[in-house]
Amino acid sequence: MTHEQLQAFLRVAQEGRLSTAARGLGLSQSGLSRQLQALEAELGTRLLVRTPVGTVLTDAGERFLPHARRAVDALVAGSAELGRLSGTPRGSVTLGTLHTVGAYLLPDILPAFAREYPEVRPRLSEGMAAVLEEGVAHGTLDLAILSLPVRRADLVSQKLWEEPLMLAVPRGHRLTKVGGPVALADVVEETWVVIPSMSGTRALEAACEARGVTPRVALETDNAEAMRRMVEQGLGVALVPELMARKHPSHRFDVVPLVRSGLKRQVALVHRGEGYLTAAARAMKSFIVETVRAMPEPWGTGKRGAASPTQRTR
Repeated sequence: MTHEQLQAFLRVAQEGRLSTAARGLGLSQSGLSRQLQALEAELGTRLLVRTPVGTVLTDAGERFLPHARRAVDALVAGSAELGRLSGTPRGSVTLGTLHTVGAYLLPDILPAFAREYPEVRPRLSEGMAAVLEEGVAHGTLDLAILSLPVRRADLVSQKLWEEPLMLAVPRGHRLTKVGGPVALADVVEETWVVIPSMSGTRALEAACEARGVTPRVALETDNAEAMRRMVEQGLGVALVPELMARKHPSHRFDVVPLVRSGLKRQVALVHRGEGYLTAAARAMKSFIVETVRAMPEPWGTGKRGAASPTQRTR
């Protein structure tokens, strides 16, 4: 069996759907299926069964899962040890990231990283924070950029930046004529496009409860880009991080700041510890931290320098 086959099995076990796992691994669904079939053929048993609600582990798959995780961990640790001996970053690094970070920040970082480390092959996987966190914990992601808090105590997190949430509204919306910041409590009766797991959505629900109203939600989505496009098409308004609200040629929405809202998003770089990182993953981690620090506020200080202390989550 190969490392790729074990990674494919672990990713499907984590995601529960072949299509989602294939996207995360950068494979076609048929390519992923071939990896799984080859693994099952070698083991002589079925590990996964497709059902109408997704892909589930068989009894054999449940028994094999912890062994597959330990095998991948051992391969990663061995690769990291050899990487320390060679000192030259090379090979693949799988980076998980929030949709907004992948769309609006990493295009400013990864091309420069590729020029500096031509022997490293980055693999990008986008998803929600909880899914990214589990991907790092299970070894299917080397690094992840996600929003705090991190819930698992066995992961190491390093805060990258903190940014306010802002109100995105369709072009020409009445709120753009206010001429200044608005209070969240004063706009709760707007029609909303939301991502259920976002901190902004929880704040909206709390503000609605305080006003005694029910949020008027036109659409729930798990994709920030889909949320942006729906706002642009006039479906509703949305709370978005400042990173997404920056002026961009593709944007066709207006931004209204929130007054004294205290709504912020904290973003961190997460991994399982230095012992699990290959030379390539360590190079990417350092490059991301240093590049973000060199950016203007709120993402960085505008200066390059030593990174802030790395902490293990509690």
